[in-house]
Amino acid sequence: MDTHDAVILALLFFFVATFYTTVGHAGASGYLAMMALVGLAPEVMRPTALTLNILVASFTVYRFRRARFFSWPGLWPFLLGSVPFAVAGGIQSLTRDAYYAAMGAALLLAASYLAWRAIGSRLLMQEHIVRVRKVPAILMGCGIGFVSGLIGVGGGIFLSPILLILGWAGPRTTAGISAPFILINSAAALAAGSLTIQKLPNELPCLALAALAGAFVGTWLGLERLRQKGLLVTLAAVMSLAGLKLLYIA
Repeated sequence: MDTHDAVILALLFFFVATFYTTVGHAGASGYLAMMALVGLAPEVMRPTALTLNILVASFTVYRFRRARFFSWPGLWPFLLGSVPFAVAGGIQSLTRDAYYAAMGAALLLAASYLAWRAIGSRLLMQEHIVRVRKVPAILMGCGIGFVSGLIGVGGGIFLSPILLILGWAGPRTTAGISAPFILINSAAALAAGSLTIQKLPNELPCLALAALAGAFVGTWLGLERLRQKGLLVTLAAVMSLAGLKLLYIA
């Protein structure tokens, strides 16, 4: 990666982390989209996205937990199913075309969720009320974990819409559940992925600082301001374009 690409990625990662952390996510699908746009290889993209996910999710967990938007009863059933399957997905090695196709589909799914989040918030339930059903959550966690480990995301793009659409948690409580879920699954997938060929860019410290700065801004917006509809629609559009590009070249 040359200096020009590194600077562009750092700026993009700042904005991705800002947008994602407003809703308790760490931004892996966004980081993947941006890295794909500058042409990085899958063996660089997946571990980089997971490493940044761990960093950003750790800060996001701290912020949302401190604000008391966290529910262990709402988290553990999903984790019980997801962690072993995140490891199983993380040790898989896809071909370049298959990886791009899987990631493109995931980005379009994430974009659809963000667009729905922007226009459907009036249907969301109250905060601090969690109605997660244990057995279905464990089974859903298995699928979320495997797909997340396979493509290199923490799973928040799959977990959040489940919690919101089923009415199991409110928006900020969903963020408080998603952040630790993302952190733990990202760590599991990254550890498992160390058994395959992976490369971290030399520019990782710069990219990490940019993402962490974005997380600082994004969590403040999510907890204190949360006027996010325009941001979510914009981000959904960018991710849709990146996802379509990946499906086209796959």
